[in-house]
Amino acid sequence: MAKRTDTQPPAPHAADSHELIRVHGARENNLKDVSVEIPKRRLTVFTGVSGSGKSSLVFDTIAAESQRLINETYSAFVQGFMPTLARPEVDVLEGLTTAIIVDQQRMGADPRSTVGTATDANAMLRILFSRLGQPHIGSPQAFSFNVASISGAGAVTLERGGRTVKERRDFSITGGMCPRCEGRGSVSDIDLTQLFDDAKSLSGGALAIPGYKPGGWNYRLYSESGFYDPDKPIRKYTKRELHDFLHREPVRMKIAGINMTYEGLVLRVQKSFLAKDREAMQPHIREFVDRAVTFTTCPDCEGTRLTGAARSSKINGISIADACAMQISDLAEWVRGLAEPSVAPLLAKLRHALDSFVEIGLGYLSLDRPAGTLSGGEAQRVKMVRHLGSSLTDVTYVFDEPTTGLHPHDIQRMNGLLLRLRDKGNTVLVVEHKPEVIAIADHVVDLGPGAGTAGGTVCFEGTVEGLRAGGTLTGRHFDDRATLKAAVRKPAGALEIRGATTHNLRGVDVDIPLGVLAVVTGVAGSGKSSLVHGSVPAEEGVVSIDQTPIRGSRRSNPATYTGLLDPIRKAFAKANGVKPALFSANSEGACPTCKGAGVVYTDLAMMAGVATTCEECEGKRFEASVLEYHLGGRDISEVLAMPVTEAEEFFGTGAARTPAAHRILQRMADVGLGYLTLGQPLTTLSGGERQRLKLATHMAEKGGVHILDEPTAGLHLADVEQLLGLLDRLVDSGKSVIVVEHHLAVMAHADWIIDLGPGAGHDGGRIVFEGTPADLVAARSTVTGEHLAAYVGA
Repeated sequence: MAKRTDTQPPAPHAADSHELIRVHGARENNLKDVSVEIPKRRLTVFTGVSGSGKSSLVFDTIAAESQRLINETYSAFVQGFMPTLARPEVDVLEGLTTAIIVDQQRMGADPRSTVGTATDANAMLRILFSRLGQPHIGSPQAFSFNVASISGAGAVTLERGGRTVKERRDFSITGGMCPRCEGRGSVSDIDLTQLFDDAKSLSGGALAIPGYKPGGWNYRLYSESGFYDPDKPIRKYTKRELHDFLHREPVRMKIAGINMTYEGLVLRVQKSFLAKDREAMQPHIREFVDRAVTFTTCPDCEGTRLTGAARSSKINGISIADACAMQISDLAEWVRGLAEPSVAPLLAKLRHALDSFVEIGLGYLSLDRPAGTLSGGEAQRVKMVRHLGSSLTDVTYVFDEPTTGLHPHDIQRMNGLLLRLRDKGNTVLVVEHKPEVIAIADHVVDLGPGAGTAGGTVCFEGTVEGLRAGGTLTGRHFDDRATLKAAVRKPAGALEIRGATTHNLRGVDVDIPLGVLAVVTGVAGSGKSSLVHGSVPAEEGVVSIDQTPIRGSRRSNPATYTGLLDPIRKAFAKANGVKPALFSANSEGACPTCKGAGVVYTDLAMMAGVATTCEECEGKRFEASVLEYHLGGRDISEVLAMPVTEAEEFFGTGAARTPAAHRILQRMADVGLGYLTLGQPLTTLSGGERQRLKLATHMAEKGGVHILDEPTAGLHLADVEQLLGLLDRLVDSGKSVIVVEHHLAVMAHADWIIDLGPGAGHDGGRIVFEGTPADLVAARSTVTGEHLAAYVGA
């Protein structure tokens, strides 16, 4: 009989010992020497109040270093074309894997960018139509609205066998771009009555364009051009004179001895105003553009952006324009019905891409939807489409609040996707505030205890059960549930909407009550934003705060963005008898060495640039002479280094009392930004902080109706309570507040709920409930009603 011997299990392989991502001594932004160990191939959720350092740890440290190390594996030539990344402020980072970042950055709002072009679905459709479309019209380029048709011919000179040879060559490219609207789908008409008053002459001040003041160079270019009589009223110009005035091609000429380029007024306005991004314009110029320019659907392509030839080529009676206009869930069905062996691999790939859209809850979009019109949550999920079904394993997926813009009903589906990515052997890192997502975590890292300088430390690491019992701010609020109001406010009137048909709305008639807190809800894509932004008349007194993110360079800060710096500069100037421009780091007061940036940047080509604190001003951004002027015993750099709460006290009483500044600071404190310093660059603010800064700025606008689109985005459970208090104060002060929201605490707190649905896209667009939250819970007739009932424990 064989004798049994107890053998030792084999020693673990050295390669299996790297089971953790180790971070030691992270100091990015407000992190205070943070050290954490994150398990690999698990789902780790990072929580903490808005501004506690979650994004600084996950995005600016772990993900940034992973990307930087991958970029370094490419040749110096390739690195020259890539964004240069500096090494994060951290002592040790071990065990990193390739990071795939799915952040909340909005997609580019380029007019030619659509859902289809952003996800490769259009590229596959173009190949499909170039192979199967009848009549055949050309290569995939012939179906692209980004490629113009061009042709040319001429002689080319070649060196061949020591002789110079001339040959005739011609070429042509058949593109799909509609020549009239250049692939934009809409054409802009300029309303000439907004540019000038034709009853006046140029000498009499006919032009009404910002920056065209009589006597200025822009004005003299026209009044002294010599093409027409400047003393004659414009309406009396001959055809030739009017053409020269409005549409003349550029021509060089001398005016008052200076060389200038003259061109027709319409051409000049198009170049100087219409070529710029509307959001980046100053308010008075944006107002002029909105008045002077009307956008209408292109009559040639009917808004499809494509040439007639591209629309004439069809598969089973469907053109590429029809396919892109279909709801994606319907398009997926149509593609499934195509069985053509010659393009089988292409059809399989296209089917997978379209099914991923449906799976992630975006089946209600169409491929021709402009990318700039997607909400933050939709844009983030569109970016996720390409990672679903990927064969990669052992990579780190990094998500920034993937549930933004999702109804509680959709959050369960998103949780399923996150767990599937983990179960394939990937490390999933999620920055999130919603308790439903925190609950599915394998590991939780809670940062805090506060925000800004009061945050930046790890308060808790461990399991969800441990977090609940841990006593941190997140742990204490984890099981918070808002209760339904005992008594709701009575409306003081109603905002009537009749026959609303924007996007997927089906002739909606609704009365939104005024003088109360009204919440518009429904699943993502049910038509909430279409109803509120598309149908509420933009009259005087309606202040609309949408989801567009704050734009700002490192020179922008809360003081410049909110307009707070203006009264501060004036107060300093008045107290010291000098001009206000001295107290701006972007104007005359700037340090001459660093031009007011506070740091000197050294560009090292494909290596990461180096930023060193300016030695001249020691990072204060102002020249030394400016810092000698004081207000209430403080210089301008000391004021910009104050937190909002301290500044509110400083400008509220005493020698520095400035009511205009104090009012703005009070609003910033109201939205919970008391810890921000006035001079902190906007680029270092978190998503939730930017959202609240925008809220504080818009609250000042005069208006009786405030429309807020998802104000809880990026807010911690504890911050939501403060937001509800702010909304109550707004309503109690006599304003009407309409909130588009998915957060159950806001719904429970509402006086009136309007629920859209029942589904998304063409399954939505109808009102499925109107009434008080208590009635919605009692009826449980909608998806929202069921979730709200479960939330309040009814």
